[in-house]
Parts: sequence; C-alpha cells; structure tokens
Amino acid sequence: MSTVVLERPRVRMSPELRRVAFATVIGTTIEWYDFFLYASAAGLVFAQLFFQPAGPQAAILLSFASVGVSFLFRPLGAFLAGHFGDRLGRRVVLAVTLIMMGSSTVLIGLLPTYAQIGIAAPVLLMLLRILQGISTGGEWGGAVLMAVEHAPDGRRGRFGAFPQIGVPIGLLLASGMLALMTGVISPGEAFLEWGWRVPFLLSFVLIVVGFIVRRSVDESPVFTEIAKRKQQSKMPVATLFRKHWLLVILAALTFAGNNAAGYMTTGGYIQNYATNPDGLVGMERTPVLLAVTGSAVVWLAMTWIAGGVSDRIGRRNTYIIGWCVQLTTVFLLFPLVNTGNVWLLFLGLSLFTIGNGFTYGQQAAFFAELFPASIRFSGVSITYALGAILGGAFAPLIATWLVQQSGTAFSVAVYIAVLTVIAFAATLVLRDRTGIPLGPDHEAEQSVGQIYGMKHSADAVTAGSAGY
Repeated sequence: MSTVVLERPRVRMSPELRRVAFATVIGTTIEWYDFFLYASAAGLVFAQLFFQPAGPQAAILLSFASVGVSFLFRPLGAFLAGHFGDRLGRRVVLAVTLIMMGSSTVLIGLLPTYAQIGIAAPVLLMLLRILQGISTGGEWGGAVLMAVEHAPDGRRGRFGAFPQIGVPIGLLLASGMLALMTGVISPGEAFLEWGWRVPFLLSFVLIVVGFIVRRSVDESPVFTEIAKRKQQSKMPVATLFRKHWLLVILAALTFAGNNAAGYMTTGGYIQNYATNPDGLVGMERTPVLLAVTGSAVVWLAMTWIAGGVSDRIGRRNTYIIGWCVQLTTVFLLFPLVNTGNVWLLFLGLSLFTIGNGFTYGQQAAFFAELFPASIRFSGVSITYALGAILGGAFAPLIATWLVQQSGTAFSVAVYIAVLTVIAFAATLVLRDRTGIPLGPDHEAEQSVGQIYGMKHSADAVTAGSAGY
C-alpha cells in the first residue's frame, strides 16, 4: 500500500460553505433516518403487524424482503435524478427527493395493519417502500456533489464526509427513537399497538427543517459553470453507459462490500437476530437498540475521520485500511453478539463499524472524482444504486435464511467476508484520482485512464494533486 501525503491548505469556512455542510448533513440525515427506521421496524414489528398470516419464519423473511424491494427501485431514482441533476442542477433534485422520502415515511406511520385492512396493508407498505427507494436513489448523488463540488482544494474528502455522516446520524436517531419508544414511552404491547408509529410521524418535522435549510444553499459551482456554457449532456445516462460501463460496475462493487456490512448489522438484521425470542440470543429490544445507537456514534466518528484521512493519503489507501479492518472484525462480531451481553454486543458492533466507516467516509469524493463533470450526477447516483442492490438489498434476507439453514451465524460472517474481499479487489483495480480537477474545463482529463493498476496508485494521487 503506497502512502502519499498530500498538502492540505488551511481553509476558513465561509458562511456559504457552512450552509452547504449543514444542508448536506441534515438532508442525508433525514433520508437515512427514514430509511433506517423502516429497516429497524422490519426487524422488530413489521413481521407481526403486516406479514404474520404467512407464519413466523416466512413473516420475517417477507419483512426483510420488503426492505430489499426498495433497493430494486433505487436505480430508477438514480436514473431520473441523474438525468435531471445533470441537466437542471443538483439543488432542485434534492428538494424533490427530500419531500418524497419524508412523505412516504409519514404515510407508513399512518398505515393500518393486516388485522385492520387485510392484504391491502402489506401491499400499501410495499408501495410506500418503493417510493422510499426511488427517493434514496436520487438523494445521495445530489448531496455528495453539492458538498464535493463546493469543497476548497485539498478538502474534498473532508467536505464529502459531511453528507456521509448523515447516514450514521440517521441510524443513531432512528435507533434512539425506537429505543425510547420501547423502553420509556410504550413498553410491552403498547409498542406494537401505536408506539412504533411515533418515530415515523416525527419525520414530518424533519422534512420542514430540511427543506428550509436546503433552499438557502446556492447551486453547485461546477454545474453553474456547465449551465452558463450550455454544456449539459442531452442524454447523460446513455453517455455514462456507453463510455464508462466498466467503471460503473467496478465502483459499484466497492460500495457493495460496505453496504452489505452496514445493512446486515447496524441497518436492521442485528436487531432481529439479537431480539428474536425463538432465536439464538433472545435479548430485550431496548438494550439492543441502545447498543446499536451507541455503535452508530462510533460509525459516525470513523466516517468523519476517514474523509479527512483520505485527503492526506488518498482515497484508495483509506479504503484498503477499511477493508482490512472489516475483514478482521466480521469474525469477532457474532461471537460477541451471541453472548447475550449488551456491552459485548456494543463492543462487537463498534469494532465492526470502524472498518465500515473507513470504507465510507471517503466515498463521496472518490465517486465524484471518477466521473466527468457533465455526467457526474448520473455516474455517482447510478453507481451508488447498483452497489446498494449488489450489497445491501437482500443482505438481511440472505442472512436470516443462512441462519435458518445452518443454525449458526458463522455463515453470515463468511458471507460478509466474501463480499468484503470482492470489494477490496475492485478497489485495487480502480485508479486513485484524489485531487483531480472537477470543473468542465477538464472533461478530457476526467475521462481517460479511469482504470488503473495498484502499483500506479502513488503516481495517480500525486498527479491528481498536481492538477490543481
């Protein structure tokens, strides 16, 4: 692994940069609060409330399948957001995705259960989950480009980490709210009757705040220059797949390893695995949710640190550290969870989120630097959506099935490890383009030499830095 130290100028954040940072954090926080809230509720209550007639084991499989369905619609959201984001701008797309996600979440909180309206309940639940998937497919690309394209020279990793930390903050809020509802406000059956709805309904407040904040931010300077020159691509998605299809696949694989780990542990699976009364552990809901909430703080810190580290040693070197840690700690995770001790559960999750953070904090800058300016929104959004399908879409479902078939969680650890190795390999193939100019004047430089061998990583980082 080559270590290249990049010079980072000290930058005092202007009021505009602070608004950009805050807007990207709060936007992704809201999106992922809503998304993780559903994933957690799927593991805790949706099997009983919407899928129970299918039987206990089938119900939890169907519940986790409903989590995965939304991933299948992320590419649709990414295609739409990428097309309009590259033609109309990042800002307008972000407003639409925020409203779509928040409205879907609030409606889930109002949804009647199977006992009340029969088969219409799971059907409506799936439709709302699909809308969440479409929204998420467009949100991430716009948020990270607003952050990275506004970033000062040498600070893209740090600024790109702002929308990234919105994900663990969203998990922290979702798990924290559910822990509050299970442990304080509505213990016992009251949680199943009405307590689970409150965190979904609170999303309305977050939507209003997020929308107001995002309206105060200027459009990305890169897109502003493209629009001024009238250089928008007429068919950005078609151009992306015609010229950069291999890049999309390889970059998607790098995200698949991170996403699978996140969704099978902190994103819903662990909650069900550890609290299932018929399972191997049988813990109470509240301590498990508190442990997940605590691990989200560690994930947040590691994600933030990774963004800054990547500005110094390069995006890919930071990834390599993360993959090594993730591959090591995945085999510690389930033995610690299986003890049934909440502190050891917290320890296992926290150790695992170190690697998860170091394969996520730099991702915004890494993806943005891979694609030319005129198709960048399409590139990062579609790559992210495909990686989510390959990694996280049905990871909780697969994990549940593996445990049902094998009787042990070791099979789940092996599954995550295999995806980690695949993502590691894809990372080594991709060129590190840390510091490459992002503006429309450098489209040719952004388009050539995208795929690069590992031995050239130091040259790639140095050349990219010199591009400034």
